Amino acid sequence: MTARPADTTAPLIELRGVVRRYGSGDTEVRALDGVDLVIRQGEFVAIMGPSGSGKSTAMNILGCLDTPSAGHYLFRGIDVGSLSRNDRARLRRHSIGFVFQGFNLLRRTTALENLELPLLYRGEPARTRRAKALAALAQVGLADRAGHTSAELSGGQQQRVAIARALVTDPQLILADEPTGNLDSARSHEIMTLLTELNTGRGITIVLVTHEDDIAGYARRQVRFRDGRIVLDTMTAHAGSGA
Repeated sequence: MTARPADTTAPLIELRGVVRRYGSGDTEVRALDGVDLVIRQGEFVAIMGPSGSGKSTAMNILGCLDTPSAGHYLFRGIDVGSLSRNDRARLRRHSIGFVFQGFNLLRRTTALENLELPLLYRGEPARTRRAKALAALAQVGLADRAGHTSAELSGGQQQRVAIARALVTDPQLILADEPTGNLDSARSHEIMTLLTELNTGRGITIVLVTHEDDIAGYARRQVRFRDGRIVLDTMTAHAGSGA
């Protein structure tokens, strides 16, 4: 799990005229309405917007959990919409890590076992799974909690385990959906500091969905959605500080 230098030329992910429709006729809703977005390797981007703005739909498409109704989503130049369901699943397993507001850990399973699970899905041998899981836990400061179940960990520790689970597959991209939504301000700062360190220290591209301005302040770039369109795309003045 070595650092990747940021590539400031080639896009890692790109949306070209992306439309996502739900329903038809009079009931049709355009969750995304012609979105163009380029994110390069090594960026830390906060996606913001009110409920129903399209930010969550955009994240689902970026995470290969959904596909556009029109337009194109490219991951390292590959048109994801042209891939089969199995190929999209393979792309998720090998290139994308996910961090959720609700942690999504198995509560009666140890931290170590939670981290080994995505590697099991990839068919990696037991010894390799254990070594990678222990290394990822150490990276988030929880090497001494490997044998603790999720129910025995605090909220902040659970989110650290969730971040370690996202890291264990050595992803090119981490998608974090309201990762501090269930945490107090002190634990939120710890989690955002950790994500910032992963971005700056390892060059992992991070796309963060949040509705909180102070959390978005940790990112270097903010993209705001409204009514399925991007209405603002700007670099932040105090990236990494939460200010």
